[in-house]
Amino acid sequence: MSQLPRFHCPAALHPGDELDLPAGTARHVQVRRMQPGDEITLFSGEGGECVAVITRMGRSDVGVRVTQKLDVERELALRIHLWSGITANERMDWLLEKATELGASTLLPITAERSVLKLKGERSDKKLAHWQAIAVAASEQCGRNRVLQVAPPLTLTQAIAASANHATGTRWILSLAEGVKSLKEVMQALPPSVAGSPQEITLLSGPEGGLSPAEEAEALAAGFLPVSLGQRVLRAETAPVAVLSALGLLI
Repeated sequence: MSQLPRFHCPAALHPGDELDLPAGTARHVQVRRMQPGDEITLFSGEGGECVAVITRMGRSDVGVRVTQKLDVERELALRIHLWSGITANERMDWLLEKATELGASTLLPITAERSVLKLKGERSDKKLAHWQAIAVAASEQCGRNRVLQVAPPLTLTQAIAASANHATGTRWILSLAEGVKSLKEVMQALPPSVAGSPQEITLLSGPEGGLSPAEEAEALAAGFLPVSLGQRVLRAETAPVAVLSALGLLI
């Protein structure tokens, strides 16, 4: 079943249902040149996936019948919330794609002092929709049945204030400062997950040029633990991917 073409369908799905796919999903099916009788995998993004058979291919619409519900999850054993300083267009897109593939649960774009890309108003709304579409497409490709959720951009001050009343789990900030603990050390110090309640980690990473000294001080005051990735300076889009890779593959 895992080899069937996968498509995101944000709708309640139950065996026996017959429905027309949402316009965006229908376009993706048509681009794949699929035909009535072909089977596909549909997932709503809320967990689990369904097998469906195409019953009709119209000029701009596609009808399907859901035949089977599979309680399949491919999530990490922990929940990772990535706070990422906004980087230049292609780099942010790449980071969104890889963060989804590697299992991050959410991504909060941080409008940092050194962010090259500044977003406001309609431009911010369009960029947010673009980023969420990247997360959906990456989920289709990698097999995730829960879609990484991209939040509207905030400054670091706004993000810390918004999370003050519901901050849970461990908070890390990637830092180039001397003498801070390594990623290996902080990973070894993580408390064990409680059954049914996965460990939560908030990971703060800066944009090109990093976070400013004032922003890093603000994060430390808010309880973020500084973490080093070694002696080499990684690009803004590479550093969080390195951490996600270690957490996803080793824990």
